[in-house]
Amino acid sequence: MHPQPALRTTHVTASPKNLLVYDRWGQYGRPVVLLHGLLFDRTMWWPVAAELAGSCTVIAPDLPGHGDSPARDDYSPARISWDLATLVHALGLHRAPIIVGHGTSAWLATFFAATYTTHQVITVDEPDAIPSTADDLIAAAHPDHVRDAFRAYAQPRRDPALLDAYHSWLAVPPARRKARVRLAVTGASGGDFGCFAHLNDPAEFAAGIRAHL
Repeated sequence: MHPQPALRTTHVTASPKNLLVYDRWGQYGRPVVLLHGLLFDRTMWWPVAAELAGSCTVIAPDLPGHGDSPARDDYSPARISWDLATLVHALGLHRAPIIVGHGTSAWLATFFAATYTTHQVITVDEPDAIPSTADDLIAAAHPDHVRDAFRAYAQPRRDPALLDAYHSWLAVPPARRKARVRLAVTGASGGDFGCFAHLNDPAEFAAGIRAHL
């Protein structure tokens, strides 16, 4: 008899001034933190997290001002990385996390790994150029490449003011201290899914993360 997969639960960090809303799957194993790109939200990771559940503890937060996480005054990578490190520490798992960054959050994942102990950094769909407008960022992300079955998980928020709040991100990405892994997902037919591979084949993308646990 196989155990039931870990259920998704929703939580809020304890810091009253810098709240983060996040979903969690599992209670044991290495923590895997899934970071959505700017203008998207944590729901983009639900299919992958469901596949990973049972192998590790999965955390998918909404970045400040996105999804259910409220806006704040400080959107810097340093402050958000500190909040994420505090969240991981509070899990009490005593294992360095894997940080997975989608799109512009590849830069946040890099910053985190340059500052805090990290088991692995995995990035996907990192922009080739720094977007200057919300429309540029969304166009570069190519949410239209997502299969219809998963399109609801890749709905961007077209909010120029939110992108302006993250102006500190739109600079030269920080120097790397830890090499990053870029997962290339190829479907059963052998075709490369390209953008949003974690939604076009969640099972294979989760298998790629699982290989680094």
